[in-house]
Formats: sequence, C-alpha cells, structure tokens
Amino acid sequence: MKTIDALEHITTEGERWDTLAWRYYGNPLAYSRIIEANPAIDISTRLPSGLVLLIPIIAEDESIAVLANEDLPPWKRS
Repeated sequence: MKTIDALEHITTEGERWDTLAWRYYGNPLAYSRIIEANPAIDISTRLPSGLVLLIPIIAEDESIAVLANEDLPPWKRS
C-alpha cells in the first residue's frame, strides 16, 4: 500500500468533499485527491460527522498549478 503525506480531518455533520477541497486546497474542484486518499469512505454528497479523513498534503507549486488549471476547459486540464 502506498503511503502519502497527509493531515487528518474529523468531519462535522454536512461537510462535503468539495468544501473540504476548498478549505485545504483553495479549489473546490480538487476533491478527487481527497476521495482517492480515503477509499473506504462512501462517496456520498454530504459526509456524516466523526469520520477521520486523510487530506493529502500537496506541494505549493502543485497547488498553484491546480488553481491555474481551474480556468481551462476540462479537456485541457492536466
């Protein structure tokens, strides 16, 4: 199993994957990396409280690239 550098986040009632991505990455569309880091968690719209999620730590230059891609159409994003 691959290990990742990550923070732990304990969910509160009603949190969503996109709000977590906004909180940690500044981009609500970057939620896929959080979902990938938590394969045992059901991908529901709203998360129940008390789940411990791993939030992958990304390098600053990578987060800038993610934000830059936000302005591109989906087929041009890396």
